Amino acid sequence: MDRFYNAPENVVDEILGGVATTSPLRMAEPESGLRILIRKEWDRKDQGREQVAVLSGGGAGHEPAHAGFVGEGMLTGVISGSLFASPSVEAVLAAIREVCGDAGCLLVVKNYTGDRLNFGLAAERARGEGLDVAMIIVADDVAIDKAPQPRGIAGTLLIHKLAGYLASQKTPLDAIRLQAETLCAQMGSMGMALRPAAQPGQDPAARSPELGLGIHNEAGTRTVDPQSADEAMRLVLDPLRLQLTERQLSGPWIVMLNDLGGCSTQELGVLADSLLRQLGVEQVAHLIGPAPLMTSLDMHGFSITLLSVQDAFVTALTAPTQAPAWPGLKTVAPPEYFTPDTRQDRDSLSDNAPQDEGVNALLQRVIDTLRQAREELDALDAKSGDGDAGASMRSGADSIAAALEARRLDTQALPSLFAGIGQLLSRDMGGSSGVLLSILFTAAGAALDRHDTLGTALAAGVEKMQAYGGAKPGDRTMIDALVPAIEAMQRGESLPQAAQAARDGAKATAALTQANAGRSAYVPESALKGVIDPGAEAVARVFEALASA
Repeated sequence: MDRFYNAPENVVDEILGGVATTSPLRMAEPESGLRILIRKEWDRKDQGREQVAVLSGGGAGHEPAHAGFVGEGMLTGVISGSLFASPSVEAVLAAIREVCGDAGCLLVVKNYTGDRLNFGLAAERARGEGLDVAMIIVADDVAIDKAPQPRGIAGTLLIHKLAGYLASQKTPLDAIRLQAETLCAQMGSMGMALRPAAQPGQDPAARSPELGLGIHNEAGTRTVDPQSADEAMRLVLDPLRLQLTERQLSGPWIVMLNDLGGCSTQELGVLADSLLRQLGVEQVAHLIGPAPLMTSLDMHGFSITLLSVQDAFVTALTAPTQAPAWPGLKTVAPPEYFTPDTRQDRDSLSDNAPQDEGVNALLQRVIDTLRQAREELDALDAKSGDGDAGASMRSGADSIAAALEARRLDTQALPSLFAGIGQLLSRDMGGSSGVLLSILFTAAGAALDRHDTLGTALAAGVEKMQAYGGAKPGDRTMIDALVPAIEAMQRGESLPQAAQAARDGAKATAALTQANAGRSAYVPESALKGVIDPGAEAVARVFEALASA
């Protein structure tokens, strides 16, 4: 199973059932075999006397279009066919009969042969019954230059919103149709897909990325090979703007960024950023999306719709609606920047800091040890984590080495030295280990400022590490080596004895197959057996380096 479907033959009914149970809609009885959704409160003899009913629909698989756009201020109802297949004439006619009152009914139809024929014949039959029905065909896809029948795609939703708003204002049917035709003439859409849609129960077809790939997997205008989101956006925007320019249309624009069904939230954010940079914020009066609006199942792609701004369009598109899938319009502007306050509470690094050559030599020994241990620590970490423990320790050591060489660490005063090391590690080491060791040295430095002994100060630092990091002895982290070494120091034992305690603690982690903190907590027990925790190993080597001085 690679997609969350049940039986393929039930997908459409289950989709519409999900919509109907979460929205105030009425459905055609299942026994009828017709897939029709209508606003629950709509009555053709009540609202329909003064308000035009607005119907749309087509093949399923484009959700939330069209059922997600049913609601006061947008569509009165929708008619759905099977996946990528037009609804029957009988279904469209039944929907017209259900919603059409004295004010009439407008059919909003995407420009596909099946939709035109079935909606058109239903409209003719309804007129024969004395119902006032008009139809508008949306053909906003400009991907295929000079196509005799441009396809209707995401721009159809703007007609839904315009017509729904005008209907709510009790605008006559002919006036709604004329304004909808005006909007159609002022917009264009184009899309691109990296991967076509895959119907339930089928594998996706092996196709190259295509510019203008249709929402039913129809061939696009050409295959493309974009190497970045920026390039993909340029491939869509450039011909789209050219087509609209040839129609004497210009910005600023109302812009819709539509997910065709398979883009992640992160991809949509990147595409939105690229769109606004390439189009220019000043050319975007309003942005709709990014959001899945007119999709094609799981097609991995996007489309852009540009609509030339007119006050009447803005009024209609910004008017409130109860349609659940309408995202509204955003006003865009260049980002406003502020200067973050990155001052240290106390800058523990200074130029020409006092130096103690003995302490400097100890620090250099530790630095050399961590530099030399990088590959071994990375190898250990690769077995139980993400393989960068040695690199992280090396970056921390390099940062301290640079500060030591520049004489920016006060090595004559341990409180200042520890505070300075903490500052360096938080800034340069990165990762959880960098932050945890920064906490250790910062807290220990503060304790030394209070005239605590070195062992007591380090114990205070470890206590803070445990409080913020959540690890405790036995959790298979560097704590397992730190705690026994520092406890030995607190008991007044020698540095070699503390180093031995650290080594014993590190070795013990190889027998711990259940990690409760750090990356190892996400690794199977079998991968941890017999492997020393890399953080504990690093701590043991540091104490051993100090003890051998």
